[in-house]
Order: sequence, then C-alpha cells, then structure tokens
Amino acid sequence: QVRLVESGGGLVQPGGSLRLSCAASGFTFSRYGVSWYRQAPGKERELVAVIISSAGTTNYADSVKGRFTISRDNAKNTLYLQMDSVKPEDTSVYYCIIGGYWGQGIQVTVSS
Repeated sequence: QVRLVESGGGLVQPGGSLRLSCAASGFTFSRYGVSWYRQAPGKERELVAVIISSAGTTNYADSVKGRFTISRDNAKNTLYLQMDSVKPEDTSVYYCIIGGYWGQGIQVTVSS
C-alpha cells in the first residue's frame, strides 16, 4: 500500500525557517524523481522544487531559488524541503509527489 505522509508544516514568522518531510512507504522510493508543489487559495498549483532521479539534478521555481532546498534520504525513504528566509507569499498548502503519488498536503503559514 502506497503511503506518503507529510509533516513539519505550521506557522512561521517571516524570515524564519521550516523543514517539511515526506515519509514514503509501499514502493521503491529510490527509483523515482521527487518533487514539491504548492497551492495557495485562489492560485494555480506551482512546482516548487524537483529532484530528477536519474541525474540527481535539482530545479527550483524562481520564487524560491536560493531560499529553499530539496533533498532526499533513500535509506529513510524520506523527502525533505528546507525552507529558509520564508516570506508571506510562501503561505500555501505544500504537497510531495513521488512516482506519481501525492501526499495529503500540509499547510505552511508565514505570518508575524
């Protein structure tokens, strides 16, 4: 049974940091590319960051480049998104996607 469980979201002040985690089970995690998307109310879904499985190449949305870092730990079957210097416009529901499977989404709110 495929399962993706996200954690680490919540409320953070502007300029602060947060680390999202996505724990995967039920499939061979290491075989797949991984990504994080986000969607804010009334806005289109946005690709935040991706690791292309074959080369390990990372790509980021321009809006988060230099502030967010995507990483994976294949031994732990876990995907991460380190979010630094967060801004109010980063407020959104964040989703992990692995091998076409989606997590349930986790709320991140940036506010003072």
